[in-house]
Amino acid sequence: MSSILDLIGNTPLVEAQQMNKNKNVKLFFKLEGNNPGGSVKDRPAYNMIKSAVERGDIDKNTKLIEATSGNTGIALALIANLYNLNIELVMPENSTKERVQTMRAYGAKVTLTSSDRGIEGARDYAENKVANEGFVGLNQFANDDNWKAHYKTTGPEIWRDTNQKVTHFVSSMGTTGTIMGTSTFLKEKNSAIQIVGVQPTDDSRIPGIRKWPQEYLPKIFNPKKVDQVIEVSEDEARAMTKRLAKEEGIFAGMSSGGATAAALKLIETLDEGIVVSIVCDRGDRYLSSDLFEE
Repeated sequence: MSSILDLIGNTPLVEAQQMNKNKNVKLFFKLEGNNPGGSVKDRPAYNMIKSAVERGDIDKNTKLIEATSGNTGIALALIANLYNLNIELVMPENSTKERVQTMRAYGAKVTLTSSDRGIEGARDYAENKVANEGFVGLNQFANDDNWKAHYKTTGPEIWRDTNQKVTHFVSSMGTTGTIMGTSTFLKEKNSAIQIVGVQPTDDSRIPGIRKWPQEYLPKIFNPKKVDQVIEVSEDEARAMTKRLAKEEGIFAGMSSGGATAAALKLIETLDEGIVVSIVCDRGDRYLSSDLFEE
């Protein structure tokens, strides 16, 4: 008998049918919305909790807390409850109601902080509770179990499912766990594989993709593991998210649209190759936002 946790990972890799116009390049989407919690964040959430429990760092008496923009929080709420752990999740108050309701449905306490300070304000709130009120933070931004989840699962799956032929990996950068862990694995297999990170332009707000101020830069981030960074505007990400649904049948969030926009920009510069782009989550947790409005 398997548990819901056994369904984390081994997500499908599907080839673009309409969007890729370069006949010498294959573009594949890795569908992370097929994880049970609906996003790529199931992987690090599971690894962070499982590893901390196995080390004896946390138990059912621990007061866990984590700042999140959404997907990590949903994954942590799901997994913490299955491990009988108490967790408080901290988010900016302008987060979509689907996110808040999903976390609460899984049994987590959700605290909303001022939207003016964004995720940085949520991080400060959580860190203050850790420093002064006896809480324990998983701290996805500095936790090696975050990127190691992708080293153990995402990278090997891409290597396997492309028959060891992947040439380029494209990923949005938030906590940077996905790109750090996948890069580490793929570069060990073939140092010529190009790792492409996606960031928003300076005037853009794209949920799930960040250009962090220096003092908030994730400690797990190593710029040497990223060969190229492609910037994407909010308008580009929005338009590409809608195109993903209409042209490829892939219903996803805006960070996935941003990664797709970057992947298509990349493909225009290539003579040949096999490109894998991460589709981080599903679009249904954005329906209360204006993302899919015409």
